[in-house]
Amino acid sequence: RKTTLFSLRQQPPATMTKGTQAFGKRTTKAHTLCLRCGRRSFHKQKGVCSACGYPAAGLRHFNWGTKAQRRKTTGTGRMKHLRSVSRRFRNGFREYTQAKSAKAVAASQ
Repeated sequence: RKTTLFSLRQQPPATMTKGTQAFGKRTTKAHTLCLRCGRRSFHKQKGVCSACGYPAAGLRHFNWGTKAQRRKTTGTGRMKHLRSVSRRFRNGFREYTQAKSAKAVAASQ
């Protein structure tokens, strides 16, 4: 039997593969940044975020993802408005009033 270079190396000739060579061709992105949640989950072609469901009005959540709900729920962000509601509730949501000075209160007693 004739010994060839191929039989010594025991490697098949270069063919189309799904491995290392193919990964270099993956340059397109299906997802981009979402305007609402900021994650790279907004599918450009579908126009829907896979994380929060934007542009739907309600946030995307499922009961089978309990830990995911815990990460997204109220209290995990800034709560810019809701943070002050409990204090305003205790005071009866009063508005447009001026607190009396401590001197005036002491003088009247």
